[in-house]
Amino acid sequence: MASTDSSSHSLLLGLKARDDAAWTRLVELYAPLVRSWCRYSGVSERSVSDVLQEVFLAVHRAIDRYRPQQESAGLRGWIWTIARNKIHDHFRRLNIEPDARGGSSALVQIQAVADTDLPEEPPSRPDDTTALLRRGLEMVRVEFREATWDAFWRATVLGQSTEQISDETGLSPAAIRQAKSRVLRRLRQQLGDME
Repeated sequence: MASTDSSSHSLLLGLKARDDAAWTRLVELYAPLVRSWCRYSGVSERSVSDVLQEVFLAVHRAIDRYRPQQESAGLRGWIWTIARNKIHDHFRRLNIEPDARGGSSALVQIQAVADTDLPEEPPSRPDDTTALLRRGLEMVRVEFREATWDAFWRATVLGQSTEQISDETGLSPAAIRQAKSRVLRRLRQQLGDME
């Protein structure tokens, strides 16, 4: 999906205006992805929530400096950069103030993870993108009539032909193409810059 979508712009405007709905939408979309990045990077399960909060606090503080035209990886890549830095901060703190439990073997593991360079680009496994897409679909589904959603789903997800859908539902081919287009446009808006 294109990152130049006007809805991505409207999300950014809402974030920069400190609009609660825009921030809720951002967190609902990206928190599962940031959690998976934390786990991918070796953050312990009990620390993931803390790092997640630090990431979104940093995003909140820096959103006014975010410039989409300067970020080749878009919002997702920019959030990854912040997450990567917060993950590094997390491991640096652990090295300075290690847990009392775990002894030297735990410290060696922590140092090994902290010394590992995290990739410049956001780690992307199929389940990361799928989870973000699934989340976006759940969020926009309630905005459409059942017939519109069904036509979109059959055409886009199930890959059924327009003729088959028309025969089975009685919708005209034009109505099916329009349903597909409307839902996809709204999904792009919801997801902002997801590729």
